[in-house]
Amino acid sequence: MIPNKKATLEMETEAMRAYGYRVVDAIVEHTATQREKLPVALASREEMDSMFLEEAPEKSSDAEEVLNFVLEKVMTQSTIVSHPKSFSFVPGPSNYVSAMADTLATGFNIFSGGWAASPAAAELEIVTINWLLKIFGFPSKKGGGIFTSGGSMANLTAIVTARRIKCGDDFSKAVIYLSDQAHSSNIKAIRILGFRKEQIRIIPTDLEFKIGLNKLQNAIAKDKLKGLQPFLMIGTAGTTNTGTVDPLSEISKICKAEGLWFHIDGAYGGAAILAKDGKKLLKGIQKADSLTVDPHKWFYQPYEMGCLLVRNHKWLKNTFTEKPEYLRDVEGNTSEINFYDHGVQLTRRFRALKFYMSIKTFGLQAFRKAVTYNIDLAEATEKYLRKSARWEVISPATLAVINFRYNPIKAQLSEKELDQLNQHISEQVVASREALLVTTVLNGQIVLRMCLINPRTTLQEVKDTLQLCAQFGQAKLEA
Repeated sequence: MIPNKKATLEMETEAMRAYGYRVVDAIVEHTATQREKLPVALASREEMDSMFLEEAPEKSSDAEEVLNFVLEKVMTQSTIVSHPKSFSFVPGPSNYVSAMADTLATGFNIFSGGWAASPAAAELEIVTINWLLKIFGFPSKKGGGIFTSGGSMANLTAIVTARRIKCGDDFSKAVIYLSDQAHSSNIKAIRILGFRKEQIRIIPTDLEFKIGLNKLQNAIAKDKLKGLQPFLMIGTAGTTNTGTVDPLSEISKICKAEGLWFHIDGAYGGAAILAKDGKKLLKGIQKADSLTVDPHKWFYQPYEMGCLLVRNHKWLKNTFTEKPEYLRDVEGNTSEINFYDHGVQLTRRFRALKFYMSIKTFGLQAFRKAVTYNIDLAEATEKYLRKSARWEVISPATLAVINFRYNPIKAQLSEKELDQLNQHISEQVVASREALLVTTVLNGQIVLRMCLINPRTTLQEVKDTLQLCAQFGQAKLEA
C-alpha cells in the first residue's frame, strides 16, 4: 500500500529548498532593517478576527500563498521586542546565530528529553549548564541544572525541589518568604503547588526596594514560635521594576542559620554577572541553593529559554524521576543524564543548541562587552535626565533599568496630576508606535520605566524617545 503524497505531509526537495530560502531571507531582512520599522503593533480583537478568523480548511492551499500571507499579515502585527526602541517589560534582543540554531533544532525535530534519543543534545545541555555553573560560582562537580521554557517554569521547578528536599510529603505547616518586589511568577508557582495564602509571607522592601532583613528575621522567628515550618526564602537578583538586587550575602547567612532553602530569582538580572559592575551587585549569588536565570533575556537568546541551576544535581533527580514501564529500556547509566528526570517536561525541545552555538560563535567576551554596554547606557541615560529641569529620576539606573517621570520644575503639579501626565505620555508614545515605553508604579507613583538590555540601542535613540515624551508632556500641559 502506497500512501497518498499529500497525506504524508511532504514537499518535493526543490520546493522545500526554495521555501526555506524564502523563510531565511525574510528573517535576514527583518533582522537587518529593524530600525526602519515601527516597534509597536496595535490592533483590536475585531480587527484580528476580521483578518484571521475562519474554519479549519479541509483542502490544501498553495504553500507560497500561505507563506506570503503570514509574512504580510502575521509578522507585521507583532511588536518587535528586539527593536532598539523596545524599552518596556524585559525586551528580547535575541541574536541571529541563535535564531538559526533554533531553526536547526526544530527542523531536525530533536527530542532533548533523554540520552538514548539524542546523546549529543543531552551532552550539549550538560556542557552549557556547566558553563553557567562556572559563571555563577556554583559547585562544578555536584552542581547541575536544566533548561526550561522560561523563568516561570524555572521558579516552579525550584520551589517543587525545595519543598521535596525540605518538607517531604507533608507541607501543611510550610512557610515561604519573598519580598513585595519579587516577580509574580513566584506567587503563581506557589499557588499552582497548592500552598495556601496564609503560608506566604510578603516581606516589605526598604526605600531602595531591597527586602528588609530585620523584617524577614522577625517573620521567621514569629512563625517558628507558632510551630510552623519556615522552609524557603526567595531572593531577587534584579527586580523587574527597578533592577534592584536583594542583599544576597546577608540573606544566605539568615537561611543557613534558620535552615531555609535559599532560592534566587535572577531571571532578569543574573546575566549582569558578566560585567564587572554587575558582578559586584550580585555578590553572594553563588550562595544560593537554586538559581533561576533567563537566557532569553539578558543572555540575548530567542524565546523560549529559561534555566534553573542547583548546587546538587541529585536534588532534581530525586524530585522528578519517575520510572514508567515504557522508558525502562532507555534509562542508561548514571553519567548519561535523562533531562526528563530533572524537571517537569518529558518531551523537551533542544534549547541548549542556541546557547551553545551563540557562545561558540561570538565568545563570552562579546557577551561581557554587550552586558557592560547596557549597564553603561542606563547610567548615561540617568545622567542625561538629571541634567534637565523637566525630568525627575525616581529609581536610579540599576542593572540597566531606570525609572523616571516628566515633572517640569515650573509646572508645580500635584502627585495626582503628575500620575495622570506620565500615564498620558506613555499612552501617546505607544499610540505613535515610535517606541514601546509603558509605566510602572513605585511608592504609589506612576512612573516611566526603561529597560535597556538591547546591545543595539544607542544613547541617541534613548534621547530621541525622551524628546518625544517631553513633546507629548508639554502639549498636555498646554492643552
